[in-house]
Amino acid sequence: MVQEKKVVIQVSDWLRVYDDGSVDRTWTGLPEFTFLFHSVSPHEEFINGVATKDVVIDKTSDHRVRIYLPERKPEDNDDTKLPIILHFHGGGFCISEADWYMYYYIYSKITRAANAIVVSVYLRQAPEHRLPAQIDDSFSALLWLRSVAQADSYEPWLNEHANLNRIFLIGDSSGGNIVHEVAARAGNADLGQFKLSGGILIQPGFVRVTRSKSELEQPQTSFFNVDMVDKLFSFSLPMGSTKDHRITCPMGSLAPPLDSLKLPPMLIFIGGIDIFQDTEMEYYEAMKKANHDVQLLTIPGMRHAFYLNADMDPRMAAPTESLVSGVVEFVKKH
Repeated sequence: MVQEKKVVIQVSDWLRVYDDGSVDRTWTGLPEFTFLFHSVSPHEEFINGVATKDVVIDKTSDHRVRIYLPERKPEDNDDTKLPIILHFHGGGFCISEADWYMYYYIYSKITRAANAIVVSVYLRQAPEHRLPAQIDDSFSALLWLRSVAQADSYEPWLNEHANLNRIFLIGDSSGGNIVHEVAARAGNADLGQFKLSGGILIQPGFVRVTRSKSELEQPQTSFFNVDMVDKLFSFSLPMGSTKDHRITCPMGSLAPPLDSLKLPPMLIFIGGIDIFQDTEMEYYEAMKKANHDVQLLTIPGMRHAFYLNADMDPRMAAPTESLVSGVVEFVKKH
């Protein structure tokens, strides 16, 4: 008789780890949210002003990215080259995919509004692949863009339409952590003339071992709460590490001093009632103290990842437009 496997750890409605080591990431929460986590097939024809396709950037590992290309506007000069926004998705390094509807929705919107090419990276997931696997995947995507810029690789959408001298990093939640890490790696690497134009951190998942006031006091739901955060980071951080690790606490004592890093201009979005609000502010203040070019935009009254369900919640529409406008202005400025 085959013994039924048992759940060892459950992370809210998002993830279950079984006693045989297998992981189930099927959403078990409110069914009205399920569509947010459905994969959207790529379409190389323009739909609502955006075309998408998936590209394998490393045949050995099958590492992929999804590219979003905006449709040319009548007022555009055909010779205009578009900036690239390299996107790292959130999910505590354990859940979500680059092709989920919630990312397709918001990054199609950013592609249109910024008139930019978005390149969204498919990331390996913990606990099967612990950090720094996700940082490695993200930095590899940046190096692939450099190879296209140097004509060592060819991707027609990028070669024909992209300004490979204007590369921005963007990441939401744990993807914001990745932005900081990839920018730091890029600053320390010898990339020649290939430089980053900026980094955008949307409600980054910065934490520390000691609970912040916002973690203790801000509202929580089954969709997102501190217990969920603790479990996801326990799955994803290197074995033996705590939340004071440099990836989850880049402003802490275990991280390289911020004033030792070569970083591009950075934009940080903070939600007014996000549980990460206090630690995000600590990062912002530490970046300022280290004399980095850093800008802060706060979206009042918004919880974590509010923009990802703006398509189904009319109350999120205006705040999401504020976020998109902030991204557009930052890209134009740099």
